[in-house]
Amino acid sequence: MAAARKLPFWADNILLPALNLLAAFVVSGIVIWALGDNPFQALSLLVQGAFGYQEAIGYTLYYATNFIFTGLAVSIAYHAGLFNIGGEGQAMVGGVGLTLGVFAFGPHAPLLGVFAGIVGAALFGAIWAFIPAWLQARRGAHIVITTIMFNFIASALLAYLLVGPLHRPGGQMPESADFPAGTALIHIHDLLGMMGISYDNNPMNISFLIALLCAWGMGFLLWRTRFGYELRVVGKSAGAARFAGVSVSRMTIIAMMISGALAGLMGLNELLGEQHRLLANFTLGYGFVGIAVAFMGRNKPLGIILAAILFGALYQGGTEVAFDIPNFSRDAVVMVQGLVILFAGAMEHLFRDPISLLFWRFAERKAA
Repeated sequence: MAAARKLPFWADNILLPALNLLAAFVVSGIVIWALGDNPFQALSLLVQGAFGYQEAIGYTLYYATNFIFTGLAVSIAYHAGLFNIGGEGQAMVGGVGLTLGVFAFGPHAPLLGVFAGIVGAALFGAIWAFIPAWLQARRGAHIVITTIMFNFIASALLAYLLVGPLHRPGGQMPESADFPAGTALIHIHDLLGMMGISYDNNPMNISFLIALLCAWGMGFLLWRTRFGYELRVVGKSAGAARFAGVSVSRMTIIAMMISGALAGLMGLNELLGEQHRLLANFTLGYGFVGIAVAFMGRNKPLGIILAAILFGALYQGGTEVAFDIPNFSRDAVVMVQGLVILFAGAMEHLFRDPISLLFWRFAERKAA
């Protein structure tokens, strides 16, 4: 059958995602037109608002940083045959670990506090992912159910800590005290300024570079190491991996802990890079959007980076559109984002059969 034929790399990883994205924008344009607005004007404003000037680019990459971390978290688990939808909760608990590390070492040595925060974010995220991983590996509990439940537990835990032990003294909001002075990640525009390059102020910080490093590290781990090969074998066929002597339960736990650590690192961008305190709602659904980012990026590091930038552009550019077109509310922006998630995530194989058939017929004619 045509659908079963393997597509060329560029068609599978570039053409199909581009068609899904185009379909999402076409449907969005129809909806925007039905609401009485010009879809071409909205698209122009979205692109301009996301990439049209230095500050906009900075905000786009700032949002993209969160999606890179959560997209990588979903992807590494998926390669092991696991569907981790607990990135939101793992990011929350990672934020707690980051805050504890900062407060433990930051007052004495700000740089040490930054490193402690990074380690704490990854460690606490990994520990939070370990529990559902162990429950699946040792007790057969389904990873989807347990990670969903642990999202709610993490939310309740964070709320308790921010109105209790970590609450800002004398404060009225559910947030921690400010991080110690100097305990923060440097902004990219400040880093460029040190190099003599002028750039407009924006919230993008070096956590973006850390996210890119994590993407490279995940690619190296999966396709350049024996461990990565064994992990991918487990994801393709647990039975074959077990027959080859690979411990499936061990791989399940390790893959989920790496996934949780990556999700936990999301707090670097929001907390250590910009807010400089722990907030109740700092994750803002980034853990769930990371699922769409991972699948749209075909679970490849480069694809995840590009998909994350797309969603960062939708967040930043959508805000500009809502500001410039009064009838285009924030809800309409969320609708566009939802359509992209629908076509690029849930319906990612929508065009696979017709494209496969097209390539099959072209191959037949060429062979004839």
